[in-house]
Amino acid sequence: MRKLCLALLLASAAAAAPPGDFRLVILDPGHFHASLIQKDSYPDISPRVAVYAPLGPGLLDYMSRVALFNDRAESPTRWELDVHTGPDFLARMLRERPGNVAVFAGRNRAKIGRILQCLEAGYHIFADKPWIIVPEDLPKLASALDTAERKNLAAYDIMTERYEITSILQKEIVNAPEVFGTLEPGTPSEPGVKARSVHQIMKLVAGVPLRRPAWFFDVEDQGEGLSDVGTHVVDLVQWTVFPTRALDYHRDVRMLGARHWPIQIDEAQFRQVTGEGFPRELAGVVKNGKLDYYCNNMVRYAVAGVHVELEILWNWEAREGGDIYEATFRGTRANTQIRQGAPEKFRPELYIVPSPGADAEVMAALRKKIDSWQSTFPGVGMEMRGNAAHITVPEKLRVSHEAHFAQVANRYLTYLRNPKSMPAWEKSNMLVKYYISTKGVDMSRSR
Repeated sequence: MRKLCLALLLASAAAAAPPGDFRLVILDPGHFHASLIQKDSYPDISPRVAVYAPLGPGLLDYMSRVALFNDRAESPTRWELDVHTGPDFLARMLRERPGNVAVFAGRNRAKIGRILQCLEAGYHIFADKPWIIVPEDLPKLASALDTAERKNLAAYDIMTERYEITSILQKEIVNAPEVFGTLEPGTPSEPGVKARSVHQIMKLVAGVPLRRPAWFFDVEDQGEGLSDVGTHVVDLVQWTVFPTRALDYHRDVRMLGARHWPIQIDEAQFRQVTGEGFPRELAGVVKNGKLDYYCNNMVRYAVAGVHVELEILWNWEAREGGDIYEATFRGTRANTQIRQGAPEKFRPELYIVPSPGADAEVMAALRKKIDSWQSTFPGVGMEMRGNAAHITVPEKLRVSHEAHFAQVANRYLTYLRNPKSMPAWEKSNMLVKYYISTKGVDMSRSR
């Protein structure tokens, strides 16, 4: 173990880049997303990174992944990790001030309190979802965003799914009235927007089997599906439909219904993914030798009059492919759909389905739209599959989920350089997003 830790600490390249203007401080990196932020290097960010965390498997997993990025043959990174361990890691970090950008990707329930302390101490914030998992913490989230604004700090939620090319093109179509028309508001039984997200507990990340901490399965700490990974789906809906509109959750959101249900995990499976047996903390949800993991949610709501239905689901392991995202937006001239099933070889593909009688006009407008994309999305085309137009995307525009973290980080860098350049709608729509995700779980538990 001593040799392993020493190797991990010394894995960075000998010739370090000059220090950048911004210095990262990684706090308690209990989630693998913390390492994915460092899969690439960035201009203006120092390669020397301070890490404050309790000593344990989560920290060692993070360090080993960063070491692999430094040691890879193609485009190696040059991160240097200055690691500090101990139970008082947050107080020590605030006292020692080793950087100016605090990065969070770990335990969710305590996250907003730590974010508030860092903001008050003058740190910029780059935090993985979710910032909160219960509606009672909405005032803390509002306070955090107000503090960042008052202190001219960049506080940003890592919404990687905005960088998936099919979601980007779907947004373009929804906001092209000559193709899409206007969004159908729908009804609770036939919503204008319907989306489904499926995640896998067992998976590979950066080519390495993912080891999840035992607390990941404590929904009081990690959150249920909707309040955790579901925040991406809620975000995509309003980002697609209301791309520049500042929404107000008090006025614009009506929660209509929700439910949740578990998947069952036996102790052998739990040990396979965590490396340990069921802990005492989960005894209340272990029945007949199986853990009831309440990770599946369905929610219905209306935002600015548009009815939305979302399903957030978890499987133990994918039979084929990996995580799945599918979404339909219904327009008066056409529907736009992201499909990710067997016909798509389990990768997202975008389809445009014209309304009956509008085929010729929609297809002509779609061809013009695709022509206009060539400077921004070169090589995108279309082909007919039955009555639907399949939007063909060249491989060079297909970016993996892991690579999305660098794209988000580069966007965040522009806000670090000028916090006031962050769009005003990011703040209000973040509150909307977390109102829906936390209130939906709350409603599902009260059924």
